[in-house]
Formats: sequence, structure tokens, C-alpha cells
Amino acid sequence: MAFLLVGTGGILGALFRYQLSKWIGERLIVSFPVATLFINVTGSFLLGLFTRSLAGWLPQFGPSPMLLFGVGLCGAYTTFSTFSYEFIILLRERRYAAALLYLASSFVFCIAAGGLGLYGFPS
Repeated sequence: MAFLLVGTGGILGALFRYQLSKWIGERLIVSFPVATLFINVTGSFLLGLFTRSLAGWLPQFGPSPMLLFGVGLCGAYTTFSTFSYEFIILLRERRYAAALLYLASSFVFCIAAGGLGLYGFPS
């Protein structure tokens, strides 16, 4: 049953990532990987939010909600491989400042978004 939950979430996450990346790419004509950065930041936030929100459901439903939403949906929605590829392309094009900005912003914003999703807004 777990593989069906992960697979269903994965299908939805991958399809949503593809459509959102395409939509952003059609509207923002930039040479910086904005779509992947946005997707990874929002995915980190969602994973934190799902982890916090689904914790209350775990006694009733077990790991199923987290398998569907956390592992499947967020796992397929976010993409480390595309991030890595785009980073290498920036280096290959000798766009070192853009590569460093992409690396730093991905790290900082994804960690911050994940923490924000997990712990909420600071009071």
C-alpha cells in the first residue's frame, strides 16, 4: 500500500512541478533558474507544513498521509537533480556570480522555508 501512496503523490508532484515550471518559464524570460528555485523553496515550505500538520493525523492514519504528501508529492515536486544541473550549466557558462547566488539562495531560502513550514511564523 505504501508504494501506491508514494506513487500517487509522486505523479501529482511531478505533474505539478512540470506545469508550474513551464508556466513560470513562459512568463519570466530570464537567464537565471527562477522556476527551479521557486519550486524548491515552496516544496521545502510544504514539506515542513505537511510534517507539522500531519503529525496530528499520524495516530489515526499511521504514516499514510506523510507517504502521500511528504514523500510522494513533495519528493517529486522538488528537484535536486535539476538544481544541480542548472548550477553546473551556470559554472560551465562561466557565470560564477549567478552560480554562487543560485547556490546560496537555494540553500538559505529552502532551509528558511522548511523551518517556516515546520515551526510557523516567529511571534
